[in-house]
Amino acid sequence: MTQSSTRPPDSGPGSGRAGEAGYTAQFERTLGKFESFAVAFSFISITTGLFSTYGTVLGEGGPAGIWTWPIATAGTLLVALVYGMLASRIPLSGYSYQWASRLASPVLGWWFGWVSFTFLGIVVVAVDYGLAQVALFPLFGLEYTAMRGAVVTAVVLLVQMALIIWSTPIATKINNLAVAAEVVAMIGLTLLIAVIVIFFGKGDWGNLGSTAAASGGGGSYFGFLGPFMLSALLGAFTLVGWESAANLAEETHNPKQVVPRAMVRAILISGVIGMLFLIVISVGLGGDIASISASSAPVAAVIENTAGHFIARAFLVVVSVAIFACGLIIMTSNSRLVHSMARDGRVPFSRALSSVPRSTGGPTWATALCGVVSVVIVAVFSSNENALSDLLGAGTLMPAILYAGTVALYIFTRRSYKPAPGDFRLGRWELPVVVGAVVWLVIELCIFVIPSDFRAAQYYVLATLGIGAVVFAVVWATRRDQLVKMPLLEEERP
Repeated sequence: MTQSSTRPPDSGPGSGRAGEAGYTAQFERTLGKFESFAVAFSFISITTGLFSTYGTVLGEGGPAGIWTWPIATAGTLLVALVYGMLASRIPLSGYSYQWASRLASPVLGWWFGWVSFTFLGIVVVAVDYGLAQVALFPLFGLEYTAMRGAVVTAVVLLVQMALIIWSTPIATKINNLAVAAEVVAMIGLTLLIAVIVIFFGKGDWGNLGSTAAASGGGGSYFGFLGPFMLSALLGAFTLVGWESAANLAEETHNPKQVVPRAMVRAILISGVIGMLFLIVISVGLGGDIASISASSAPVAAVIENTAGHFIARAFLVVVSVAIFACGLIIMTSNSRLVHSMARDGRVPFSRALSSVPRSTGGPTWATALCGVVSVVIVAVFSSNENALSDLLGAGTLMPAILYAGTVALYIFTRRSYKPAPGDFRLGRWELPVVVGAVVWLVIELCIFVIPSDFRAAQYYVLATLGIGAVVFAVVWATRRDQLVKMPLLEEERP
């Protein structure tokens, strides 16, 4: 394994040094409070989620479906607080893989890692498909086809892969600029459309309660699994990935405190800005809900109808940059996960996959693996006209499973935990937060497991688990010793 001689600058208590976990540091700590927040916010990327899923909400529950957003925001915030306690206790790349391996068993940790790897591999494809379908093609006035979308998505994936391998600081700067532009653009556009619909009458406030274009109706609309609850895909797909800040803990200054707060801030800011944007966009639909719902990019259509062609095109440029940065962060997060598993010898070709030639660059072969896997997924979906919606479904169910498993992990191991100085803690709020997180996750899993609408997503998840079983069998047969041992944390050593 190629090791960097660079030691991280943090050396005080609670610094979360990789060396405290039995590893030689391979990355420079270049992420501060804003950068850690930007990583979490960029993965969430409200522009990515809203542009990609708003059309699905219009089809499932009509504009009234946007009111599932605050429900998803509150539930996600509770889950993030639980994650914060785990991220503070074990601030290492690999997040849930490391947590499960050290708190329960390395075998369970391997499965957490596998599900995380496949989720990140699928969701980066969904995000980059979204970049092509709802941003780039409308921006350049091109007709979208499945094959064209696949080609553009594959090219974007390869560019992201090259950037990550070459330089973490450059990728971070791109992400910081994208996040700043996204926040400014979202707030500015929200205010502009609000002014237009209020003072120029280009909107219909009745849309906020409209169930037009809903797939169901009558008394079943607000039923537990009626169109309203199915619209929760909007928040469930968008408000994920904030935990990527924990996956870059070894590159963050004082991760025990910075990472938990970065995740919470990212969700809060995304939730508030996203809700305001959804309100003005839904009002801006006017009375033309049916035709806009049929558009491949309904948000772009509303912006053009209300703010005009120039503003719509300018905003699409910002959206394109934001979505690109979102995909960049997702692949970066996945490369760190693969690197973390590889340095523990948990995957084939561990020596190559754990190699970090330069402390300022990414793990070369781990990043290449992530990129190639995602390109293969693109090839599988290259002729599928519904690729984006199918990938969105899978990209929503898998993190819900991961979140549920991680919260359960915390519940069953919390009694053996002795808080260390500098740990992120909730004090008397811990019990209600954990209970609330469990309630939300049960509701979310029911929404995405029971209805037939998500059968395709469920089949994709089962397929990834089947492939995982094959890979696990190979690892068990060839690397059993590495699979049952973990380097000890500093406080675990005799």
